[in-house]
Amino acid sequence: MFDAFFHGKRILVTGHTGFKGSWLAVWLLRMGAKVAGFALPPKTERDHFALLGLADRMDHLVGDLRDADQVRRALEQAAPEIVFHLAAQPLVRLSYAEPKLTFDTNLGGAVNLLEAVRQCPSVRTLVFITSDKCYRNQEWPWGYRENDELGGPDPYSASKAGAEIVFGAYQASFFAARPNFAAATARAGNVIGGGDWAADRIVPDCVRALADQRPVSVRNPDATRPWQHVLEPLSGYLRLAQRLGSAGGQRFRGAWNFGPTKESNRTVRELVEKILQTWGSGQAVMDPAQNNDGPHEARFLHLNCDKAHQELGWTPTWHFEEGVEQTARWYRDWLRGADAWKLTTGQIEAYCEAATRRVPATAPQPRAG
Repeated sequence: MFDAFFHGKRILVTGHTGFKGSWLAVWLLRMGAKVAGFALPPKTERDHFALLGLADRMDHLVGDLRDADQVRRALEQAAPEIVFHLAAQPLVRLSYAEPKLTFDTNLGGAVNLLEAVRQCPSVRTLVFITSDKCYRNQEWPWGYRENDELGGPDPYSASKAGAEIVFGAYQASFFAARPNFAAATARAGNVIGGGDWAADRIVPDCVRALADQRPVSVRNPDATRPWQHVLEPLSGYLRLAQRLGSAGGQRFRGAWNFGPTKESNRTVRELVEKILQTWGSGQAVMDPAQNNDGPHEARFLHLNCDKAHQELGWTPTWHFEEGVEQTARWYRDWLRGADAWKLTTGQIEAYCEAATRRVPATAPQPRAG
């Protein structure tokens, strides 16, 4: 998919022990990259990172994004050509319970990472991942574009909007004039896939209930989300890094959305029903009353990805049905004894094969001028 662009390159992934970060690290390793990671240790032995044995497959650097010296030393040690920044406090509901932790990690940590990149001469490309929740959500039916207003009512959304603003300041003040360097932000959300065990996420909640042979309790069944398999935004991040690191990469600076097609905007109810169908057993209990005393959660947020379609030539490969099926199969087969590395690499290979076969939904268009 990427013309061997990443083969042999030194790459640092922050947050590599997390859900998305571990999938990205595996994909990069499969492409022959020299991968280092900087993150807190995995929380449990069944985290995706731990199940894959990634600590023995890459340069595993343990540290805290909130510690500027640790971040700086990690970049000095890895001497990366490309940095993917994914490390974050990623949970909206946790941000209400731990607002300072959220801001210290997502905003203060962003400053630490950007400052370390500024001082690291080996870095040529930075892909700085935030979230679709960086947009001030008006709950309108059309998708948010990259130039729409930033902000959010909860600490998580506000921290991600703040990180975008901080990135913009570093871009304008330091990165724009830096020779042989290009950086951009990437926004995606509501990612599903095997190996995610986070609290207060519907797919892990489903899997825990199914594994225990309990009914799946759904607190917000009619909320609509743009569901996408984890490999979808990761393919966008990789495509963006490839463009930034190629000749003329400066023209791909700025912000980029990576979201699914409109047909993947489905309710939580539809997601759970599809998981149960693929699993082959189980039942769900729709219980919106349990959400009455919970913190505010957006009911609808959708990204407009025309920019990525037209200028990067990126478009989704697995739509709702396929993405949910692949996710449910990963958990089901792992619980039945399948090897996590084989499950993960097998899905990456299947995704790449599907991506190379498909006809893009929107063909790349030349830039004006």
